[in-house]
Amino acid sequence: MKTAEQAYALLTEGNHRYANDSTHRNDAVNRTRGHEFIKQQSPHTIVVGCSDSRVPVEMIFDQGFGDLFVVRVAGNILAPSLVGSVEFAAAELGSRLVVVLGHRHCGAIGATIKSAQESRTDMSPNVHAIVDTIRSNLSGLVDLNSGIDEQELSLQAMRANVSASTEFLRHQSPVLGPLIENEGLQVLGAEFDVETGKVDFFDGVPLDA
Repeated sequence: MKTAEQAYALLTEGNHRYANDSTHRNDAVNRTRGHEFIKQQSPHTIVVGCSDSRVPVEMIFDQGFGDLFVVRVAGNILAPSLVGSVEFAAAELGSRLVVVLGHRHCGAIGATIKSAQESRTDMSPNVHAIVDTIRSNLSGLVDLNSGIDEQELSLQAMRANVSASTEFLRHQSPVLGPLIENEGLQVLGAEFDVETGKVDFFDGVPLDA
């Protein structure tokens, strides 16, 4: 089992390779390596990421079979089944690092801002549920009608949405709480810049990293 600090180092090193176009991906994703994990898995990191096709989690961290336990949903929001997935990986598979990964130019964030500013009513109930979840994560943190620059507003909203999820996982999960307190589990918030390829860990970077 890798520590949170060791897992963090693997992610940052992998992202550096990705951003500099020097990945090891061919070695990490070949079918032969995949056979090593048929009977068991021990991913070093759990990532709650966005479904956006421009944010392929294993690729941007240059990781392969068995390295990451990835939960993806539009807007990287949390719902009971998603929290349960994180709890399962932490408690049963031994992962000691959780990363909530937002990204710039997020469509779900954009839809939330547009909905707040234009009072949209053309979304399906299911899409509306995603927007409502994100909007509740921003309550008291970001004024979506502030009139500030659109790009800056989107960045503020994305980061606040990530931080709301990290705070929930740290303090509201009955499974993760004891693992944080007693077994070295850490929960970090990060953003992926789709233009540069770089990941910025801005919320809770490990002190010993």
